[in-house]
Amino acid sequence: MGLFKDFKEDFSQAAKEMMPGTEAPKSKRADRPEKTAEVPAANTFGEQADAASELSKLDGLLNQVKQEDAPSAKTLEAELPPMNRMAEKPKSAPVPTMNEEKKTMDTTMNSIHAGAVADETSVITAGTVLTGDLASDGSFNIQGTINGNVTCNGKLVVTGNINGNSAASEFFADVAKIEGEIVSSGTVKIGAGSVIIGNISAASAVIAGAIKGDIDVQGPVVVDTSAVVMGNIKSRSVQINNGAVIEGFCSQCYAEVDVQGLFDGK
Repeated sequence: MGLFKDFKEDFSQAAKEMMPGTEAPKSKRADRPEKTAEVPAANTFGEQADAASELSKLDGLLNQVKQEDAPSAKTLEAELPPMNRMAEKPKSAPVPTMNEEKKTMDTTMNSIHAGAVADETSVITAGTVLTGDLASDGSFNIQGTINGNVTCNGKLVVTGNINGNSAASEFFADVAKIEGEIVSSGTVKIGAGSVIIGNISAASAVIAGAIKGDIDVQGPVVVDTSAVVMGNIKSRSVQINNGAVIEGFCSQCYAEVDVQGLFDGK
């Protein structure tokens, strides 16, 4: 019995020593609220990744089209059609001639190539409304509303609204609304859910949104399944995916093919 009593006392002593250790899981549970506090940050990154994934999707569509003999920057500047800048003119001003509009467009394109692209991005946050023209040597990320023209040497990303003309070395719209001309020396990407009212001039284009205006592109044009285009398309080549809606003419006038010569008798 003495042996059993000693064993019982040892067991009771060991149980008492283990009692403080049972509080350890509580401290671990206290850490859990800190982990859940990081969830909104993860969701924020997820929202940013949506625009990136949309841009990656449009890049993938454009990469499917072969870009052989892409036009140089000088050729692009010489051949791009003029922008309609009558909205910038006072009502009393005379209507500009074709040569005057061509000079205006060339001046805009030259301003894009004039300086090097600065490694900086100006962000116009959602809920911000600015009235006036914006210009930058770097890039723009427009999430708010701009009532004016926007020009930059870098990339112009629009997820908000622009009521004016836009000019950039690369243009990307994602669930945006733009009323004005779009001119780019590189690629124009119009994501699904975007609405563009105005003409587009670029070196290449991927269209997945709605456009009411003419598209003049020196290189290839990809019209995705969700695209709606009310206007004419001039390009080197065009790819129209099943489901796209186009109300207008498609002309591959920049293709290096003598179409008329195929039908002329010898």
